[in-house]
Amino acid sequence: MILAAQAAAAETPGFLSPSGVEIVFLLVGLVTLGAAVVTVTTRQLVHAALWLVVALGGLAVEYLLLTAEFIAWVQVLIYVGSVVVLLLFGLMLTKAPIGRSPDADSGNRPVALGVALAAAAALVWVVVDAFRTTWIDLDGAVQGSTEVTGATLFKHWVLPFEALSVLLLAALVGAIVLSRKKEQER
Repeated sequence: MILAAQAAAAETPGFLSPSGVEIVFLLVGLVTLGAAVVTVTTRQLVHAALWLVVALGGLAVEYLLLTAEFIAWVQVLIYVGSVVVLLLFGLMLTKAPIGRSPDADSGNRPVALGVALAAAAALVWVVVDAFRTTWIDLDGAVQGSTEVTGATLFKHWVLPFEALSVLLLAALVGAIVLSRKKEQER
């Protein structure tokens, strides 16, 4: 009886014997975290946008490692492709400084760090509290599949999805309006 339990435990990998996918997941997660930290701490706006590409690309790789291919492609197409390009166009159209920006550091880093830590703690608390009793049905459809994601998106999240597209359009129009006003003042 004990030997059978030990043999079964030896066949299944445990917490202390991670697989190659888990090691890659951890390494990509560390790179993504580092890119995110550099994104918010750099004083050069263009560099921040480029580090944001690395962070969002790392998230897409994490989705691929979790076998959620559809979400990974959405991450690449919408966030890396659209949002970062929109951000870079906004920087170019508003004639933001290319090098170090004296406006990028207001001297409130300790306050910002405190607010960020409080927000992170609140987010972790809310997520843990919301999903404490949630169980994943391993016999049902794969959670990252296109079928399940599409059904959830168009059943529960249509309005926020469309509101986000309007928000992105408003940001693009706002950047164009800001750049045109500066040209007319000259």
